Formats: sequence, C-alpha cells, structure tokens
Amino acid sequence: VSISTRSDKVKQAFAIMADVVQNPVFAQAELDRARQETLDNIKVQLTQPRAVGGLAMNRAIFGAGPYGGTPTVKSISSLKQPELAAFHAEKWRPDAAVLVIAGDVTPDAGFALAEEAFGKWAKPTTPLAAAPAAGAPAAPRAVTLDMPKIGQAAVFLGRTGPSRLSDDYYATAVANNVLGGGYSARLNAEIRIKRGLSYGANSSLSARKQPGPIIAAAQTRNEAVPQVVDLMLSEFTRLGSEPIPDKELTARKAVIIGGFGRTVETTSGVAGQYSALAQFGLPLEKLQSYSNDINAVTAEQAQAAAKAYFDPSKATIVVVGDAEKFWADVKGKRDGMERLPVSKLNLDSPTLK
Repeated sequence: VSISTRSDKVKQAFAIMADVVQNPVFAQAELDRARQETLDNIKVQLTQPRAVGGLAMNRAIFGAGPYGGTPTVKSISSLKQPELAAFHAEKWRPDAAVLVIAGDVTPDAGFALAEEAFGKWAKPTTPLAAAPAAGAPAAPRAVTLDMPKIGQAAVFLGRTGPSRLSDDYYATAVANNVLGGGYSARLNAEIRIKRGLSYGANSSLSARKQPGPIIAAAQTRNEAVPQVVDLMLSEFTRLGSEPIPDKELTARKAVIIGGFGRTVETTSGVAGQYSALAQFGLPLEKLQSYSNDINAVTAEQAQAAAKAYFDPSKATIVVVGDAEKFWADVKGKRDGMERLPVSKLNLDSPTLK
C-alpha cells in the first residue's frame, strides 16, 4: 500500500492509509466490481498472442509452484469475501510489514507519524507463517499455442534465473541486459534492427526472494516464427559461449545504471527502492552501492552467469500464433514440441491442459 501526499497534508493522508491497511471492509459491491474488471482484463489478454504467451510461459516454467499461479477466469470467479478477509487477517500484520517514509521529513517526525497512525496495530498472538517454498522448477517444454487466423505471433524463451539474494544476481542482471535490456541489446539488434522481424525483442530478469524467471520475448508475423525461434536460441547460446566485448559490457552497464538513476529521482522512487531492499532483507546501504555493484561485474562473471542461466537447452519455448502458417517449420526446433489449441489452454493446470 502506498500513498503520495503534500507535506502539509501528511497526517490526514497517513490516517486514511492506516485505516485502509488495518481495517479493510472488502464490501461485496467493491469485490464484485474488482472481480468484473479483472475478468474483463483476463478475457482481453486471452485474445492477444503476447499476453497469452506470457501467462503460459509463467505456468510452464514454475508448474504447480507458487510462482506458477496466475489469475484465471476460474480462480477469480470463485473468490468469496470471507476468503479475502481471512487472507488479510493472516498476512497483513505489523511483524510482517515494512513502513518506508521518503520526503521532506526528519527521522523524529517520521517516527512520530508512524506511531500516531500505526502505533495501536497489535501483533497477533499466532506465529507468522513461513513463506511457501517455490519447489523445483518444471522440466523444459516446447509448446505451440494455436490461435487460428490471428494476424501476429509471439515467441518466448524462458527459464528460472537466480534469486535476488544470490551472489551472482548482479552478474546475471548485466548478462541479461546484454542479451535483451534495450533497443541496442542483442535480441533487438538481431531480430528488429537487422532483419525487421519485430517491433521489439527483449529479455527480462525478475528480482524475487526465490529464483525467479528469465524470459525473452518478441512479437512477429506468423511466417517469421521459425526464424525468430532460431535467433533467440542462437543469442542465448552466444551469450554463454563467447566473452562479452569490453565496449559492449560498458555500454550495457551504463544503461542499467542510468535506468536505476531515473527510479531514484523522486521520493516515491526512493521509497520503493528502500521498501524492496527491506522486504528482501538486504542492507539498506545497497541503495548507495548499486551503481558500484553493477560496475564491478567483469566480463568473466557475466559470461559465467550466462552459462548458468541462459543455456537454451534448459529453457522452455512457447510460441503463440496461427500455427498453420509455421507449424511444419517450427515443430522440429525442439524434440517433443506440443501443439495445443488456445481454446483448450488451461492456465489453472501445471500441464496447461
């Protein structure tokens, strides 16, 4: 829960925020409206190849584990008000919370605000439940989701990466940026700039307490799917098999540091960064050292991370599009490639079926 307010309105704002956190009503009319908005959004997503591929990839990578879950028509439709209230009662508690205040405020004033707004929030007598284990990631798969007569296709390549707490997280972040962290990164250079096969290709690394996903994605025309799959596989392989040139490494580090710098230019950005560090249990000093930590990554460390986390043989392939236009050429890209009509896609199931 977050709030941005003027300094002269902070007491009133904190009072509202504290009430929302401690005493949510979950009124049935609000639940019904939120449910319908979410269902409408899901239904729209299921008509878009890139959105469908992202949802399916998440489930394919993590299977039945907690990170594999995604909102679905079935799961959202079945939610009841007592379940939300019970979840809040179990999870929202002061000994599991972090409060971050950023702005024109002294520490003493900040603590006074916290005491006034949250000082009576009592710790429950029941012990805090341990977070569920992520479990082993699912075995690599290759899936084509058939959306007949759709005008565009989407190609995904993904697997689990490091935890945010891993020693090689920074090295992996640099390697990922080399691969697909911006316009001039390798995936976009090969797929869009050189060949005009997509409006954009990228890869992402999610920061999570337990190993999160690394996912590369590109939208393309149906006939170009086999070529885009080949290019993705090739770039994943090259990242781990060849040293990253110094000039390229320096440029990609600058991109990461520049992006980070923009996030901490506002009070809300600073608060978000500190909140994330606190939730991960990382020293708050890491905010000041972030740029140095990225700059310290060597080409050897980035390549080692690439070998560990970007091996394409351990990655899952998900393709979404009009399969009649590319199936004959894409089914041999990976042994056991499955073809599944999107109408039969079951995101509630680890098998997708």
